[in-house]
Amino acid sequence: MCRSGCRTKDHQSWGECLRAANLTITPADSGAKPHDFELQSYYDARRQGIQPASTKLEATRAAVAISEKRGTAFDAGKESIASVA
Repeated sequence: MCRSGCRTKDHQSWGECLRAANLTITPADSGAKPHDFELQSYYDARRQGIQPASTKLEATRAAVAISEKRGTAFDAGKESIASVA
Protein backbone atom coordinates (compact mmCIF):
# COMPACT_ATOMS: atom_id res chain seq x y z
CA MET A 1 0.00 0.00 0.00
CA CYS A 2 2.88 2.40 -0.57
CA ARG A 3 2.71 5.55 -2.61
CA SER A 4 4.11 5.43 -6.14
CA GLY A 5 7.24 7.41 -5.22
CA CYS A 6 8.25 5.15 -2.32
CA ARG A 7 11.77 3.75 -2.59
CA THR A 8 11.40 0.82 -0.21
CA LYS A 9 7.79 -0.30 -0.88
CA ASP A 10 7.70 -2.04 2.52
CA HIS A 11 5.23 0.05 4.53
CA GLN A 12 2.08 -1.42 6.05
CA SER A 13 -0.16 1.44 4.90
CA TRP A 14 -0.22 4.45 2.63
CA GLY A 15 -0.20 6.73 5.70
CA GLU A 16 2.88 5.03 7.14
CA CYS A 17 4.60 5.42 3.79
CA LEU A 18 3.68 9.10 3.64
CA ARG A 19 4.94 9.74 7.18
CA ALA A 20 8.19 7.94 6.41
CA ALA A 21 8.73 10.17 3.39
CA ASN A 22 8.63 13.18 5.75
CA LEU A 23 6.77 15.28 3.19
CA THR A 24 5.85 18.89 3.90
CA ILE A 25 2.92 20.88 2.61
CA THR A 26 3.71 24.18 0.99
CA PRO A 27 1.12 26.97 0.98
CA ALA A 28 -0.50 27.58 -2.38
CA ASP A 29 0.77 31.15 -2.52
CA SER A 30 4.43 30.21 -2.09
CA GLY A 31 4.93 30.44 -5.84
CA ALA A 32 2.71 33.47 -6.24
CA LYS A 33 3.55 35.85 -9.00
CA PRO A 34 3.48 39.64 -8.68
CA HIS A 35 0.31 39.66 -10.77
CA ASP A 36 -1.40 37.48 -8.15
CA PHE A 37 -0.49 40.02 -5.46
CA GLU A 38 -1.89 42.84 -7.60
CA LEU A 39 -5.18 41.02 -8.07
CA GLN A 40 -5.46 40.13 -4.40
CA SER A 41 -4.89 43.77 -3.47
CA TYR A 42 -7.59 44.81 -5.94
CA TYR A 43 -10.06 42.23 -4.59
CA ASP A 44 -9.34 43.31 -1.02
CA ALA A 45 -10.08 46.92 -1.95
CA ARG A 46 -13.31 45.93 -3.72
CA ARG A 47 -14.48 44.04 -0.63
CA GLN A 48 -14.13 47.33 1.26
CA GLY A 49 -16.32 49.11 -1.30
CA ILE A 50 -13.40 50.86 -2.99
CA GLN A 51 -13.37 50.95 -6.82
CA PRO A 52 -9.82 51.45 -8.13
CA ALA A 53 -9.34 52.68 -11.71
CA SER A 54 -7.69 49.35 -12.64
CA THR A 55 -6.29 46.15 -11.14
CA LYS A 56 -2.77 47.58 -11.25
CA LEU A 57 -1.18 47.86 -7.82
CA GLU A 58 -0.47 51.58 -8.23
CA ALA A 59 -4.14 52.33 -8.95
CA THR A 60 -5.32 50.16 -6.08
CA ARG A 61 -2.94 51.74 -3.59
CA ALA A 62 -3.95 55.25 -4.70
CA ALA A 63 -7.66 54.46 -4.32
CA VAL A 64 -7.12 52.93 -0.87
CA ALA A 65 -5.02 55.90 0.25
CA ILE A 66 -7.70 58.38 -0.89
CA SER A 67 -10.40 56.34 0.82
CA GLU A 68 -8.48 56.23 4.09
CA LYS A 69 -7.69 59.95 3.96
CA ARG A 70 -11.25 61.11 3.47
CA GLY A 71 -13.05 58.31 5.32
CA THR A 72 -15.28 57.20 2.42
CA ALA A 73 -14.78 54.70 -0.37
CA PHE A 74 -13.24 56.04 -3.57
CA ASP A 75 -15.02 55.13 -6.82
CA ALA A 76 -12.99 55.57 -10.01
CA GLY A 77 -16.18 55.19 -12.04
CA LYS A 78 -17.54 58.41 -10.60
CA GLU A 79 -14.42 60.46 -9.94
CA SER A 80 -10.77 60.63 -10.92
CA ILE A 81 -7.74 60.50 -8.69
CA ALA A 82 -6.58 63.82 -10.15
CA SER A 83 -9.77 65.57 -9.01
CA VAL A 84 -9.31 64.30 -5.46
CA ALA A 85 -5.60 64.94 -5.09
